[in-house]
Amino acid sequence: MKIYKTANEAVIVHDDISYKKQISDWDHFLNRVNLYDVLLNEIKDWEQTTNFDDKNTLDIPMGTQEIWASGVTYMRSKEARMEESKDAGGGTFYDRVYDAERPELFFKSTTARSVGHLGTVRIRKDSNWNVPEPELTLLISSAGTIEGYTVGNDMSSRSIEGENPLYLPQAKTYEGCAALGPCIYVTKEVIDPCTIITLDIHRNGSTVFSGEVALSTMKRKHQDLVDYLFRECNFPQGCFLMTGTGIIPPDDFTLAVGDETRISIEGIGTLVNFVGS
Repeated sequence: MKIYKTANEAVIVHDDISYKKQISDWDHFLNRVNLYDVLLNEIKDWEQTTNFDDKNTLDIPMGTQEIWASGVTYMRSKEARMEESKDAGGGTFYDRVYDAERPELFFKSTTARSVGHLGTVRIRKDSNWNVPEPELTLLISSAGTIEGYTVGNDMSSRSIEGENPLYLPQAKTYEGCAALGPCIYVTKEVIDPCTIITLDIHRNGSTVFSGEVALSTMKRKHQDLVDYLFRECNFPQGCFLMTGTGIIPPDDFTLAVGDETRISIEGIGTLVNFVGS
């Protein structure tokens, strides 16, 4: 099933039927163990609707949960990070973290700094090399269980990150630095490792970049990332975790104001965002 958010209303699409209900507390609504079974039981009492269109602008499907992120979980990401930071002497850091037992985990964003489907993400004014990073994103309960999946856009300044690895927070966290959506895919099963993520970037009506990657090429296991994140952090409302990217445009590419990014994950949907300054 898929959960969409519009204003304070939740729309659940299950077996091609849409159900809606006003939700006043999205933190509690999402932060429940065995969420699929809970919602399957609840929607029997929801109102069915035929007016829902998932192509419209949608709110970011979250409450006040924090968004965290993982880095260097795909070979392509390792190679790109090593290349961008080699002049600063940080290239070997990413080689080491790719092979290390401990993953790279970092705080990414709050709800206020993030947008949903058809929302405007931003590139920093003090950066001249910027990219979207398409990532499978996990919905995790406060108990540390993976309860759902969504599409994530981890906007990144490669010029700032490459200047010095210690600048990672500035390269990753700023106003309009993240997007989630269009929905949360809730399932009893672990997502298929053969699932494909695609990224398309459009500029002035033309495609200027296109790429894809399979989840199976990710080195880290999703639950391993969650276990490390929860070692010394509590998340009373649950949290979201971006799991890293395996699609990075070539080094001579940078986003421009007005670009349109389209990130698709099979079985979940397509997150569309526009780039602002």
